Amino acid sequence: MNKNLQITYMQARLIRLASEEWNLSIKTVAGIFAKNNVFQFIRECFGIFHAEGDYAVLDNIVEYLNNKGADFDAGIS
Repeated sequence: MNKNLQITYMQARLIRLASEEWNLSIKTVAGIFAKNNVFQFIRECFGIFHAEGDYAVLDNIVEYLNNKGADFDAGIS
């Protein structure tokens, strides 16, 4: 599997995981990711992220969103 496909699969897994963890719809999470450039963040950090589990990557995404001051209520900190 080529790297671009691996990144796409990771992005899809993380949308689903965030949806479950944050109790938000997949559509809402995809919108949050798009608005805050999370898809690009995943692409840029894939070299590190591919060696971590999805929960660890989601923690990094939460930190990224918090640092950006993302405005959404997902019950996260």
